[in-house]
Amino acid sequence: MNYKDYNDSELYLLVCEESEEAKDILFEKYKYIIDIIIKKYIISANILNIEYNDLYQEALVGFSDALASFKEDKASLATFITLCVERRLQKVIAKQGRLKNKVLQESLSLDHIYEKYQVPLKDILSDDGKSDPLNSVTDSEVLNELETMIKDRLSKSEYNVYSLMINGFSYIEIAKILNKTPKQIDNAMQRIKSKVRKILELRDCII
Repeated sequence: MNYKDYNDSELYLLVCEESEEAKDILFEKYKYIIDIIIKKYIISANILNIEYNDLYQEALVGFSDALASFKEDKASLATFITLCVERRLQKVIAKQGRLKNKVLQESLSLDHIYEKYQVPLKDILSDDGKSDPLNSVTDSEVLNELETMIKDRLSKSEYNVYSLMINGFSYIEIAKILNKTPKQIDNAMQRIKSKVRKILELRDCII
């Protein structure tokens, strides 16, 4: 049984008759939709510490929901699958965002060492509260201010790279996710680090 031998209407009728083979065929035909939508939300998911496998499972639930509630007179099957999968992932992202209501969850993961404290930036902005500088810098208002300043200073493409940087991705991994060359990402990371350092050096609590 090949999807090229059937149109969507015929396959959907078989799905309504609880044909698992028809479901599998439709999945093979339209699984690219899941890949496209997951790529759209991968940065947000990584910022919120949502595992890729969890995101993929939620996308599969959205796909199944689409097959269960599809009405031919409302939209094409491909369009309806797209809407259902995207809405499912939006709900997951929104729910996790409410639970983790900050972008800088753990650290900026940058290696610059500040002379005053003799510790790297990731330790200054860490959340363990082991020293006085941490107590002041990890205040939520300071983190929100830093986040805003960084986002305003970076270009859109730089902020995409930055969002992955702070979640521990290497420049090779970021290049694959953003479909860029490793050299482009490495250059962007150097620009980002330079800009973030300048922002931090303007703050009395760090310099």
